[in-house]
Amino acid sequence: MNSKNKVVLVTGAGRGYGREVAKAFAKQGARLALNDISPLNLNRLVKEIEEMGGEAKAYVQDIAKKIPVQGLVMHVEDDFGRIDILINYSAVEPKKPLLEMDEWDWQRTLLVNLSAPFLMTQSVGRMMKEKGGGVIVNLIPLAGRWDKVGETAYLSSTLGMVALTHQAARELAEHHVRVHAVATGIAQLHQAEEGHPSHFIEAVLYLCDEEQENLVGQIINTLQYP
Repeated sequence: MNSKNKVVLVTGAGRGYGREVAKAFAKQGARLALNDISPLNLNRLVKEIEEMGGEAKAYVQDIAKKIPVQGLVMHVEDDFGRIDILINYSAVEPKKPLLEMDEWDWQRTLLVNLSAPFLMTQSVGRMMKEKGGGVIVNLIPLAGRWDKVGETAYLSSTLGMVALTHQAARELAEHHVRVHAVATGIAQLHQAEEGHPSHFIEAVLYLCDEEQENLVGQIINTLQYP
């Protein structure tokens, strides 16, 4: 698996899964465009990647609305010339029981967790179509949430991501844009943060490999692995 010189845009790169995936691509020699709403977290990551000898640029933007998304994609194209790989990871998780949740919590969760990946997929997908293709991978953290109270909005949004992945894969395949998803959990994140091999990172890199160009619409579940 080699992503050397590939332009990779990672949303939600300032923390968690997005951060670890960005570092994994940097180790392979990819050129990183990093998005988050926290400038502090992004700047720390850019510095870390540059100290590794990599290339990274920070883009602070809230991507839950169409116009900011279009601006982000335009700026990345201006700076890097293209986007080869898009990693969608943006997540908020209000822990409120169904009967106590207000409309704002519900709407904000859907905006960040589902609308943002949709808008990013749409905008970057158009660019990839013009450039001849690309890869989009949605990160879907799901572990340990099915039996908990207060996860209604979060789980609804993440299962929407599964449907978005399927439909985007079907519609964009003819334009040589491959769309996939990786479902993962906190154990895999801790492994990555501690510097150990992580199944979710391996899955992302595998799906983005040019040698896997015949794979379309894969949803890899890394939750079954320790």
